[in-house]
Formats: sequence, structure tokens, C-alpha cells
Amino acid sequence: MQQVTLNTESNVPGEAHSLAAVAPGWVRGPLRPTIGNHESHIWKIDLRCESTGEMSASLSRDEHDRAARFHFQEDRQRFRIAHASLRFILGRYLNLAPDALAFAQTEYGKPFLTNPEAAGLLFNLSHSKDFALLAVTRDREVGIDIEYMRSDFATGDVAEHFFSVAEIYTFSGLDLDLRTLAFFNCWTRKEAYIKARGEGLSLGLDSFDVSLTPGLPVALLQNRLDPSDVLRWSLHELFPAPNYAAAIAIERSNPTVSFQHFVLAE
Repeated sequence: MQQVTLNTESNVPGEAHSLAAVAPGWVRGPLRPTIGNHESHIWKIDLRCESTGEMSASLSRDEHDRAARFHFQEDRQRFRIAHASLRFILGRYLNLAPDALAFAQTEYGKPFLTNPEAAGLLFNLSHSKDFALLAVTRDREVGIDIEYMRSDFATGDVAEHFFSVAEIYTFSGLDLDLRTLAFFNCWTRKEAYIKARGEGLSLGLDSFDVSLTPGLPVALLQNRLDPSDVLRWSLHELFPAPNYAAAIAIERSNPTVSFQHFVLAE
């Protein structure tokens, strides 16, 4: 498993580092992964893969019901593959069958494992269109987000509903050809940070600022409700595939990060 250690000890705005700048590339994930409390593992899942009976059987009734709520069959299938892959990957860490994993949610909806073997193992899943990303850590909170970049969605009107005043100002001042990427930089970084904190939208989207300008350092610039968060979290961008933006927020600094893609054991 290839790994890269990021030195983000200060995490001062302007000094954050991009995982994409140093990532060694995605490799096939191991069948028996182990993880220490200084590590963060990022798994890429291709949702265009063929779903198997084994994957379907691993899902709970609740997961099947949630999949069934999607209007389009393609979206139902993507949901099933993403959540079955989540079970298979986490099962590898715990040496448990995928259908033996038990999940619960916090009051804000962040899922966690209740199996005794899973003590300290934390994770976060995000999926968009053809890909999903799963972050796995030990004893450090994490949030991850991936988005397929649609230029028709990346508008000033949408930004005004979801971005802070400072972010809107920065976004509006960019050249038009940079705005789609900047929009999704901001979107994924804010979403990853919110998911990492695990408080849902109780943390107002306009209460904190992230960097968004393409080519500039990735950073949590400010949290007006809790200024100490700037030092608590390291924020990084990812490039899992062309036309996708992604970000990860990791509690504490100096993570050793590995990048792997999920392949169902043959």
C-alpha cells in the first residue's frame, strides 16, 4: 500500500497542502488492511461496476428500502453498489462478513459502527454520479465529499444560498472560466468539513470560510463560531477522476494518507 505523509502541523491559512500535489496514485486495496491512529485511508469505488448477488445480499433491509426511493434505476443501483462496497471494505478491516456489520447514526445523521470489534474505527462515505469515496481513520474524525462538476449548477444564485459572504465575494471576482471549479472546490470543502464535525447543518454554512480559488492553498480559513477549529482540522483536495471535485477534512494534522481503489475479491 503506497502512503504519503503530509506535514500540516500548523494548518495556518496559506500553509495547507493539497493531497493531489503529492498523491502517488490509486492502487488496488488490500484484502486485510490495517490502520493506525496516525493514518487515513481513502478508497475509490467505481459505481459502474457490475453488482453481484453477494453485494446485494450484504445490504440491510433499510439500505434496500433507501435505494428503492430513488426514481431512476441507475441511481438505485449506484446506491446499492456504494453501500455494499462500504460494507465489504469495512469488513476487511474488522475481519467480519459484510452483512455482519451493524450501523447506527448520531442525532445529526452521521453513521458509525456499533460492532465491538470496530471501536475507534471511523469512516465517511460520499458518492456522486459514477464514483464514491470512502475515508477510513482510527480515533480521528473525518469527512469526505465528492461531486461531479456541472457548470449549470455552479451559478452565483446557488452560491448565494450556500456560501459565506467572503466566499461569495471571492467567487464573484473570478474569471468565468474558473468559476465552475471554484464553486465545487468550495462546495466539497464545506461539505467535508461539516461531515467531519458531525453536526449537520446545525453549523451554519455562512459561519465559516474555506479557500476556493483554483491553484491556491486549500484551507479552512475561519470559523466564526469556533476559531480554534482552524488548528483542529486539516483540509485537503482530491482528484479522483476527470470532471470530479473532492475534498477531505481530517481531525488533527500530519496524516499519513494512502490511496486505493476497491476491487471485489475474485
